Order: sequence, then structure tokens, then C-alpha cells
Amino acid sequence: MQKPILLGIIGGSGSGKTWLAQHVLESFGPEKATLLEQDWYYRDLSHLPVEIAARSDFDTPDALELDLLENHLIELLEGKGVKAPQYDFSRFSRKKDTLSIEPRPLIVVEGLFILHQPTLAQRLDLSVFVETPCDMRLLRRIRRDLSERGYDLDTVLDFWERIQYPGFTKYVRPQAQKASLIWDSLQDSSFVPAFLADLQNRITRNAAKSTS
Repeated sequence: MQKPILLGIIGGSGSGKTWLAQHVLESFGPEKATLLEQDWYYRDLSHLPVEIAARSDFDTPDALELDLLENHLIELLEGKGVKAPQYDFSRFSRKKDTLSIEPRPLIVVEGLFILHQPTLAQRLDLSVFVETPCDMRLLRRIRRDLSERGYDLDTVLDFWERIQYPGFTKYVRPQAQKASLIWDSLQDSSFVPAFLADLQNRITRNAAKSTS
């Protein structure tokens, strides 16, 4: 069996890491690439009143089951399928339904803290930190949370000032030093095509090794 290539994509909220992950998936197609989103692994807070859960700190690694995420990555690397949890951000709880993920030659995992946990980081073959200015990240966050997660503007701004920006400074930004590559998403337009070409070469070489 061909050992999958494991790619980590890291960046602050609104940086464009999800866009890059989806672009990779679309470029290689479902037969070659699959995705695990760190956001699926937030801890279930259904035991709390919604107004209390809403004030929880979601921008700390402790808010997620990173061990479960790592275990699922290990299973995929071993050629096993997994049932990934799905998260309801309007209720701050796990959904009943899971998502079946099957191993592929390229496994992409993206999120805020992919390089924070050393044992998880060591499993990556390649990692990209997406660098984007704070003001642009905030604008994107406002747009997403209002349209996709049902939050009001005051809630989004309160999150950003009280939790997200401090969490980025403490936990997310330091991971750039550990990343294989840093992409300046607003300045470096040549990065993505070169990166996709490199990934294709890696997949081709990996496939050749598995048949030799």
C-alpha cells in the first residue's frame, strides 16, 4: 500500500487556510486527496446553556480533542477509514452524524493548531503557515460568522477582541517558526501554482516507491 503524504495547513482565523486546503482538494480530486478539518474536533458543549457555551474560549488548543484528530490521522496513514465528527457552531455541540473519510495518497489536515501538538506535528510530511494581515482576517471572520454561523456583529467583535486575537498571538503565530513553508497570501501570487506542482511531484515519487 502506498503510504499517504500528510500535509498540514495552519494559519489564523480568516487567513485563507481553508481556501488553500479546498484548492488542493479540487486540484487533485477525490481519488487522490482527502481532508480532515481541525474544526470538526471541537469539544461538545451541549451540556452547557448556549449563552454560557458561547463565551467559551475556542481559540485555545484545550478547546479541541487534538488526540482524537491525531488518532484519526494515524488510522488513515495505516490505510483505515475513519468516522470524523461534525460540529454545529450555532449550538456549540457535536452533530449526531459523522463523516466517513477514506485514506488517499494525499491527506490534508488544516486548522489553527496543527503544529501545536508535537506528536501530531512530527507526523506531517509538509506544512504551510498562511500569513495574512490582521485587518483582512477580521473582515473575513465577520463575513463568515454572520453568513454561515448565525452570529451577530457584536458577538463576532467581542470574540475577536477578547479571545481570538490573544489566542492567535499566544498559540497560532508561534507555529510559523515550525512550518516547512510560509505563504504571504496577499503578496505571493506565485506560491500556489508552485506548491501544487511540488505536491504533484511528491505524490508521483511516492507512488513510484510503492511499486518498486
